[in-house]
Amino acid sequence: MILGALVDAGVSLDALRGELAKLGLPGWRLSAREVRRGAFRATKVDVEIEGGAHHEHRNLGDIVGILERSGLPQAVVDGAARVFRRLAEAEARVHGQSVDEVHFHEVGAVDAIVDVTGAVAALRLLGVEAVHVSALPIGGGFVESAHGRMPIPGPGTVELLRNFPLVDTGVQMELVTPTGAAILTTLAAGAGRMPAMTVERVGYGAGTRDLPGAPNVLRVFVGETAGGAASETVAQVETTIDDMSPQLYEPLMERLFEAGALDVFLTPVIMKRSRPGTVLTALCAPERVGDLSRVLFEESSTIGLRWSEVSRARLEREMVTIPTAYGALPFKVSRLGGRVVTVTPEFADVVRLAREKSLPVREVLDQARADARRHFGG
Repeated sequence: MILGALVDAGVSLDALRGELAKLGLPGWRLSAREVRRGAFRATKVDVEIEGGAHHEHRNLGDIVGILERSGLPQAVVDGAARVFRRLAEAEARVHGQSVDEVHFHEVGAVDAIVDVTGAVAALRLLGVEAVHVSALPIGGGFVESAHGRMPIPGPGTVELLRNFPLVDTGVQMELVTPTGAAILTTLAAGAGRMPAMTVERVGYGAGTRDLPGAPNVLRVFVGETAGGAASETVAQVETTIDDMSPQLYEPLMERLFEAGALDVFLTPVIMKRSRPGTVLTALCAPERVGDLSRVLFEESSTIGLRWSEVSRARLEREMVTIPTAYGALPFKVSRLGGRVVTVTPEFADVVRLAREKSLPVREVLDQARADARRHFGG
């Protein structure tokens, strides 16, 4: 459905086939046709498999190896690898395994690899700089899988949808698959409300079945946001505290992030009667205000809080693994209008690498920054 919506919005099917051919996977064919779902015209994209290629089981290393050996642009390789890594992490949590032990069944199939890689490649072909996703319909009932009969949404899907806005439409069937959940939640720069934008194109991607009382389509809007950076509305939740042990702020902040906070910070202030105090501020999606409020009342000494909705602009960003002189490190790469403006190594991984190499953290950090500048051409 994601591929169908993007092709319907203007991605050339031939160009997409050309990109996916670089995977070097045999035994599949990509087709598209116009169909009707309810009252809507939509594009149905199918990944048609020859023989039993779709039954092969693969682990994360196998799939990342296929991506890295392909001739695809590095941005597509990194994006698709991030999607599969999140899938592996979700499966590992559900089944009590390590990420390396997880063997994909349906998700390791050729059609799923084409789906995920095709979604990332199609967004790049459209020139998309940031993806925003509405609340996702969770569905209900049961579905048969390689692990047996599962409730809808399945355990792996639920893990992927944690801290993401959901809506129950009352439809008793699977509306979000693990692959779809991984693609959308991994690539989304924002979720919930649609950012202010000038819509230039609209695409409709069709699902396989007809749903009772609703068209089985995924709609995508393509357009421009103001100022070259994606804008969104977030809630700002605040409370002022003057009687709590400083030791309690660390577990409080951890629980706020688990409840869906996008950022949490503390500001020292002088309160009435010249008492020193602390303003705790948390940013979150508007629908998460209740969750954060509950955590604040349970974990802090506050007896009241305030919140408001504010607008913020954020750069397109992605995680990219870059080789450095001391080993590969993940970097957060931010872009403005497609141009790289910041490249920041993940500090926890810098510390880990420094410890492994018995080197000063500052030395590994300086080297990482220098290697990143060379990687992106200065």
